[in-house]
Amino acid sequence: MTVPAAGAPAPDFQLPTTGGTAALGDYAGRKLVLYFYPGDDGSTCTTEALDFTAALAEFEAAGTAVLGVSPDSVASHEKFAKKRGLGVTLAADEDTAVCQAYGVWQQKQMYGRTYMGVVRTTFLIDAEGRIARAWTVSRVKGHVADVLEAAKAL
Repeated sequence: MTVPAAGAPAPDFQLPTTGGTAALGDYAGRKLVLYFYPGDDGSTCTTEALDFTAALAEFEAAGTAVLGVSPDSVASHEKFAKKRGLGVTLAADEDTAVCQAYGVWQQKQMYGRTYMGVVRTTFLIDAEGRIARAWTVSRVKGHVADVLEAAKAL
């Protein structure tokens, strides 16, 4: 799978979330930051979620919603959000269909073991439902600020 290119229509989705459900169509007329992360409560995933939570008011002021997606269950997301005081909505893609549609479900390697998993990736989707920008995230530090700057400029 390849990551959708800038200008391409964002793949449609409908997922259960910590607040009910989320679908691409729910964000029509608004910008959306859709960020994919490997799993709840890992140190890097926690930092990223806390950074998005801290910047939520600024994203909202820029007319931009934020939705985090991982293969973990809604129950796992709720526990993670409560434990860490998260304000971002988290969506459960347990069958990885949405991760696959966005090209982020890829073969990974760690400690000599090969497995399928989420490559940390963030998409900025414009108000018309097109991919405005995509980031493959290798360093979380400063990432949310970059995404916020792009959202404000869009």
